[in-house]
Amino acid sequence: MNKRIASYIHENIDEILENWRVKMEEEKDDRFFQIMSDKVVDNTVREFGELMISNLTEERATYTAKLNDFSVQIVRYGWSISFVLKALTNFTEVIYEKMDEVEYLNEGNFKSHREILTNWITPLNHSIVDAYSVVWEKTVSLQKIALQELSASLIPVFEKISVMPLVGTIDTERAKLIMENLLQGVVKHRAEVVLLDITGVPVVDTMVAHHIIQAADAVRLVGAKCMLVGIRPEIAQTIVTLGINLNDFTTTSTLQKGVEQALAMTNRAIVEVNI
Repeated sequence: MNKRIASYIHENIDEILENWRVKMEEEKDDRFFQIMSDKVVDNTVREFGELMISNLTEERATYTAKLNDFSVQIVRYGWSISFVLKALTNFTEVIYEKMDEVEYLNEGNFKSHREILTNWITPLNHSIVDAYSVVWEKTVSLQKIALQELSASLIPVFEKISVMPLVGTIDTERAKLIMENLLQGVVKHRAEVVLLDITGVPVVDTMVAHHIIQAADAVRLVGAKCMLVGIRPEIAQTIVTLGINLNDFTTTSTLQKGVEQALAMTNRAIVEVNI
């Protein structure tokens, strides 16, 4: 019976996929069909349909391999989990509508066919969502590691002056990495002034401020001074509203101003030379 249904779907796959595509294009909360080229959309729709049929007709290992490949692809395209679930629901509805339209379903076979389709679709939904979740979590984890590596390095810009640009959300795990790299960098580069640049930090709340204050205290313990630069107006307003005390910091709105003050702290200055 599974093969009969799979055969029916395969014979009518073009019309089924076209109807499914129309339903999905009506989903206004996802931009996949708007931002991707027609060729990419057509290929993805075709692969989606083939994946559905594969679950009915092919061996488990073959289906699993196709499922994993497709999951990687839709994560790369930015499909949300709600869009994935809606895609599965719409595909099932289109199959029922098509079967009913051509009177493939009748009183004699409706119950058995419905049971087969339910037993097919339910675990299929679970397997696709599970595979999508695994790939998504792996992607997020790799992005998090890359972000940590890129945004926690102390960079020497002048003798005795170094900068650490911070990018993204600062949680406890990242704060620990920042602290380690900061202290190691101060000793390695023999920095006397360190500029913590928070231009790329979207939100500064009490926890973030606490981590920054801890980092500054640690820098002072190894004999260097710490400056906080890149304080945008909205961040300044948040700091004042939360009552966060940054009185022990030298703060500036931009990295450029911070470098100028750091040079002054080390008895140097940038001057124009007329040639």
